[in-house]
Amino acid sequence: MKKQPARDEIQQLQQPGRRTVIKTAVAGAAAVAFPFVWTPSRAANKRIVIRDDGGIYTKAYGAVFYKPFTEKTGIEVIGVQANAEPTAQIKSMVETGSYTWDMAKISQPAILLLTGGGKEYLEKHGLEADPMIAKIPAQYMSPYGVGTNIYTTVLAYRTDAFKGRKAPNSWADMWNVKDYPGRRGLRKYPFDTFEEAMMADGTSPSQVYPVNFDKGIASLDKISKHVDVWWTTGSQVEQMLGSGEVDMISTWVSRAQSAIANGAPVAIVWNQNIWGVDNWSILKGTPNASACREFIKFASDPKRQAALVEYFPAGVTQPEAFNYIKPEIAKNCPTFPENMKNGLHIDAKFWQEKQSVALERFNSWILT
Repeated sequence: MKKQPARDEIQQLQQPGRRTVIKTAVAGAAAVAFPFVWTPSRAANKRIVIRDDGGIYTKAYGAVFYKPFTEKTGIEVIGVQANAEPTAQIKSMVETGSYTWDMAKISQPAILLLTGGGKEYLEKHGLEADPMIAKIPAQYMSPYGVGTNIYTTVLAYRTDAFKGRKAPNSWADMWNVKDYPGRRGLRKYPFDTFEEAMMADGTSPSQVYPVNFDKGIASLDKISKHVDVWWTTGSQVEQMLGSGEVDMISTWVSRAQSAIANGAPVAIVWNQNIWGVDNWSILKGTPNASACREFIKFASDPKRQAALVEYFPAGVTQPEAFNYIKPEIAKNCPTFPENMKNGLHIDAKFWQEKQSVALERFNSWILT
């Protein structure tokens, strides 16, 4: 077996890398009214700080969530960008009692890492019975997080590369170099890549977990010499899609959508997408926990979630949000029912338990 040597050092694994942001706005939902009533005592002079993903997310959240919440309650909301999955920072804040943030937007694997080691670094939100929160499907919820956005990994391809011939529609097609020739790119990281390899080898999404690493490596052996680029960053993917350096590539959907918004002839394959959940989570011990809970309820309104598509094709977690999203925009959202139909939900517990083994196996393989 001969594989392309890795150019960069393999990233150290803490949690699954988060999906980066879209550069350009996408037109979307019509203006709607958002009913919200809350008159807590001492609302004036309060402030909550929320870690989010920065970029277009901070801009969108500021317009749709932060500013309107402040106008309704008198509680100032500040969005702060931080490194992907900042579990170490959260642990430090809680252990020292010095809170730079009160809340954080983090993934389900991050929640497990912050609550499953014998000490809890997040507050239980206790909002399950709230009428607004109760509408969110259980798969987007946990005792320590309320699902707010679905992120996903997809297969994307250049439409000009497949003009006049059949385009790929599955990970098996990505692996099929005979019928789908072209330059390929895969992520140089075990998360998502092992899942893709399993499905490419014929495993149905419902049977991917627990991942059989031997089977995954055997599948990767079949495609390795045909992989032209092992990518490490979302910006790298977006550049390659835009320039035509690759004909097909595994990618975080936000990067494919950004390339499309910038005029690149790119199509997204939603079949067998691999998705995870971003959550609103409250840091354990923050003195502003009550205000955080009110914010979470406010930001979970279906109409407010729908308004996010004015900025990016959001993976809304409220099914009712699609009642307020134009059909042509809805089909580009990760949680659109047709997109979810054949998707694979990332098993956060599996990766929490097997991340070290996966990294060791993948690194050894790719450096061979």
